[in-house]
Amino acid sequence: MTSDEAKSRIHKLSEEINRHNHNYYVLDRPEITDYQFDMLLQELIVLENKFPEFLEENSPSQRVGGTITKSFENVAHKFPMLSLSNTYNEEEIQEFDERVRKLLGEKVEYICELKFDGVAISLTYEHGQLKRAVTRGDGNKGDDVTANVRTIKSIPLKLTGDFPDFFEIRGEIYYPHANFKKLNEDRLDEGLQLFANPRNAASGTLKMQDSAEVAKRKLDCFLYYMSSDIDIADNHYDSLLKAKNWGFRISSNMAKCNQIQEIFEFINDWNIGRRSLPFDIDGIVIKVNNFKQQRELGFTAKSPRWAIAYKFKADEARTKLLSVDFQVGRTGAVTPVANLEPVLLAGTIVKRATLHNADVIQQLGLHENDTVIVEKGGEIIPKIISVVDELRTAGSKQVQFIEKCPECATTLVRNNGEAAWICPNTYSCPPQLKGKIEHFISRKAMNIESLGEGKVEILFDNKLVYNVADLYDLKYVDLLGLEKVFVTEDPENPLVIKERKVSFQKKTVENILQSLENSKNVPFSRVLFALGIRFVGETVAKKLVEAFPTLEQLIAANKESLMEVDEIGDRIADSVIDFFSNHDNISIVERLKDFGIQFEQETSIIRISNILEGKSLVVSGVFTNFSRDQLKEIIEQHGGKNVSSISAKTDFVVAGENMGPAKLEKAVKLKIKILSEEEFIQLIQLD
Repeated sequence: MTSDEAKSRIHKLSEEINRHNHNYYVLDRPEITDYQFDMLLQELIVLENKFPEFLEENSPSQRVGGTITKSFENVAHKFPMLSLSNTYNEEEIQEFDERVRKLLGEKVEYICELKFDGVAISLTYEHGQLKRAVTRGDGNKGDDVTANVRTIKSIPLKLTGDFPDFFEIRGEIYYPHANFKKLNEDRLDEGLQLFANPRNAASGTLKMQDSAEVAKRKLDCFLYYMSSDIDIADNHYDSLLKAKNWGFRISSNMAKCNQIQEIFEFINDWNIGRRSLPFDIDGIVIKVNNFKQQRELGFTAKSPRWAIAYKFKADEARTKLLSVDFQVGRTGAVTPVANLEPVLLAGTIVKRATLHNADVIQQLGLHENDTVIVEKGGEIIPKIISVVDELRTAGSKQVQFIEKCPECATTLVRNNGEAAWICPNTYSCPPQLKGKIEHFISRKAMNIESLGEGKVEILFDNKLVYNVADLYDLKYVDLLGLEKVFVTEDPENPLVIKERKVSFQKKTVENILQSLENSKNVPFSRVLFALGIRFVGETVAKKLVEAFPTLEQLIAANKESLMEVDEIGDRIADSVIDFFSNHDNISIVERLKDFGIQFEQETSIIRISNILEGKSLVVSGVFTNFSRDQLKEIIEQHGGKNVSSISAKTDFVVAGENMGPAKLEKAVKLKIKILSEEEFIQLIQLD
């Protein structure tokens, strides 16, 4: 393919992919299958790698991420992002309306919109291209998070239609409920702390350093206000309709209101309707529609006089604390859970609430039989937010966090800098043992089908499995006919108790044994994740295997070499070393190896040349044309070897922006040749 042909094909692919993104994520009208879309994107990525001179910053390929941002630049907003005045009652909405009408002395039309519960963002477009995405910050300055925002597929990178040369559009980045649920399920599998609510998760995700990880999180965005030096329309409502035509995701849940009663009806409707939305809202925003009237009303020092936000009250209920249970998770973390007198809250009956950790119990000053206020406002499960002190029973004892594990009686420990108390009896505590096995067989790990729904507990109770290696000793005769009756609550009504019998029938047993056999082909990175090493999630496992392609290399790695790997910090490095320093873990791993489990990475790299044959290279920093993973793949394609740390045996360092100062100093000291991105491209004759 010639250079001109590649340029033409890249342009055509980009337009086609942008159109399909808009159809899928904004219009919800996909025209092609996911597989067909992935093939188009893969073709584009291959062409851009081969012809990097045609890679644009807003190419659809940039949505997959890959940019590493060590620090986020603080930049000024051209148009300040002021906060709205908030109210929780209709009287203040009435006063707002009276004040607006008095100042204007004429007829007023309002626009009522949903108040999305997420992270405010300002997007700048120049000549139809996304140039910058900045958080609210203090209203005058915010953090530049452009690289991460480019991964959000409902945000257009290029616009279509008759748009101004320059404008800003404001919106809210949020976590859809389904994606948030999956995120926490994945974090639970990885032994990580769960996010309390979608808003916090969205905020934390936007500030992640690796945009490739942000892309995996699947954030979404609604846009709701335009700012420009010129009038895009004469009113707010019409300006949003134009923005929708240019490719922006604009909520259809807006209403024009001319009377105060219409505003109250909109508020009341959505106070009920919000529970059926696939995302969180925390109120309603009321804006004067006409831009001329907005300018006439002006601003206070903190907020516009032409808008106000009505905040919904969080769903709360008052009930009685009956007792506190302490649950032990897979990683040994002990979580307190309050048992409550059943109470109706947000349409469901609640009889349990999280207490998170010992600090929360202490902060609440919780006593036995206390009357408590329970809230369910975007949380995973309800939480106790306060105690009604005046209703406390005289002489009641303060709730104390336990000192010993409720399952195995081992004394709990608390690591420096961590909130959770941990049971250190990793190799004998029943919930931890069962949790490790359940994690090992999970879909993203070894994917052992037909072993869910309490079957691991049955195997454990029958002393057939004690650790993950025992799974591969299971025989047909061991499993056939095993059964147990589980007593559970009805998920729709916790007051209704159900019985469920789980049994190992002939077909189930055959599926389990076949799935165990199939798992021997699971790649090393997923096996490493499946082992359940604390803090080693799916992504960290992949990065470790890329740096240490065999189990022997990983076990032999010291802390310094582990921390040379992207995203591996002090805590993860210590956890990996501790895991492979334990005799029981090594014994289990050796048994797994004997069963044929994969502990060596298979390479799928296609050799292009031998230019780098026998050479060891270190890649460090942030690059313009490639991500670090792409550079490492190119090195292997040309016969080179990627190493994570600089030593006397290193031949080259490929250095991008923000290369670590320690690496730079060591490379200079050892007189190792440092290549810029351009010099590396010349070396392998890519151009």
